[in-house]
Amino acid sequence: QVQLVESGGGLVPPGGSLRLSCAASGGNKYSMAWFRQASGKEREFVGAIPLSSATTYSGVTYLGDSVKGRFTVSRDNAGKTVYLQMNSLKPEDTAIYYCAMKGSRVITSAIRTWGAYSYHGQGTQVTVSS
Repeated sequence: QVQLVESGGGLVPPGGSLRLSCAASGGNKYSMAWFRQASGKEREFVGAIPLSSATTYSGVTYLGDSVKGRFTVSRDNAGKTVYLQMNSLKPEDTAIYYCAMKGSRVITSAIRTWGAYSYHGQGTQVTVSS
């Protein structure tokens, strides 16, 4: 069973930065994504870096509208660790952040869908407050 281990959450003041990491315990390469859920709100897509074939990436990344221009999704060369660089953080970015992965390509129409990914992390808390 593949496990996802997240790290990097914490408390940061408005305007600050954080970098989240999520590593898969096994497998080969993954389509990878980040979601978040604020207290009392629905889960929200944050970003994704999907496989374009079984073992390759096209370099295309996807970001949610609320984080474009501030957040960046990237990966390691092995395709087993995904990063979320968060800059210019705002109080409304406060949420539990979850990574998600699938060991194959995700169809484009499903990239922003939680259920399209086979594995999900336990979540890491990000709090933006002064």
